[in-house]
Parts: sequence; structure tokens; C-alpha cells
Amino acid sequence: MTSCVFCKIVAWETPSQRVYEDDSYIAFLDINPINFGHTLIIPRKHYANVDEAPEEEVANLMKLAKKIGPAVVRAVDADAYNIGVNNGRAAGQLVDHVHLHVIPRNEGDGLKAWLGRGRYPEGEMGATAKKIKEVLEKQ
Repeated sequence: MTSCVFCKIVAWETPSQRVYEDDSYIAFLDINPINFGHTLIIPRKHYANVDEAPEEEVANLMKLAKKIGPAVVRAVDADAYNIGVNNGRAAGQLVDHVHLHVIPRNEGDGLKAWLGRGRYPEGEMGATAKKIKEVLEKQ
């Protein structure tokens, strides 16, 4: 994909600070990090999002996150890390190339991963679960 910035990183057409690479995947520092050490993991092959990527690709991204996350924590002296995926514009995906975020975290860093909307109104939680189950049963 000639317009995909991550594909340009794969092809060495755009600079990046790579921290890991193999024949199928690359990990590099995010240019707008939430915390220093914020790393993106991408497949070399282009898939717009999680839904388009084969299950094996998604599973391999998570396997790499298990390797890269602890390394990032040690390297930047963090306490922990988040793994995140933004799947679609409404979810915050800015680059249409499937990728995982590995975000180092420290106690008291002020970041809130899940703000929440509050509790479901009476009866809505069960109704929502039922709708999701119905869709899954039809797949």
C-alpha cells in the first residue's frame, strides 16, 4: 500500500526507530508516545485492521507483545505495560495497518486506561449480552 505510512516503514521509505524485526514483523517506537518507550508492533504484510488480518497474524502480534513488553519495561524502568489495539476510526485507529501498542506504565503516571461510562441502566446489561450472543450464534 503506497499511501500507508507503516508500509513505508516496512520498505525503509520512512525513518523509524526499530527495536525489533524479523521476516514477518517489525516493532518501532511511536512518534507520539503516551510514555517514552511506547512501541508499535506491525506485520510486514498490510492488513487494514484486526478484522482483515488472519487469526494467526493477530496471535503472533500478541506473542511478540509478550516478548517486547517486558523488554520495554526493563529498558525504561517502568512498573508495567498496557497492550492496546485501536480497531477503526471511532476506536482511535489513525493508521489503517493493523498494529499493537505496547505502552510502558508507572504507578502514578496519571494515565487512565479505562474511564468507563458508568453502570448499565436496569435491564440493559442482560439485553446487551443477549444481542451479542445472538450475533455470535449467527456467525
